[in-house]
Amino acid sequence: MSQRIRIKLKSYDYNLVDKSAEKIVKTVKATGAVVSGPIPLPTNKKIFTVNRATFVNKKSREQFQLCSYKRLLDIYSATAKTIDSLMKLELPSGVEVEIKI
Repeated sequence: MSQRIRIKLKSYDYNLVDKSAEKIVKTVKATGAVVSGPIPLPTNKKIFTVNRATFVNKKSREQFQLCSYKRLLDIYSATAKTIDSLMKLELPSGVEVEIKI
């Protein structure tokens, strides 16, 4: 099976994304496949502005920011052992994993 496997990781915590990517790279390299990445993708930032008071002080506002961090991994020359090890791998909760073959 000489095919490319693309893995996208997404989370609101950059530490979780980096640790998950590192864990995947170690697992895949142990099976003998070639890994390209992790490639950091642009960070999405959403900013929410909220009034501090309900009726008065319109100028008094508070801002909240929600960032989502993404990483991209490409795996080349994957074997059946590589795919099995990826399926058995346990990643921390809070990390969204998308795998394309």
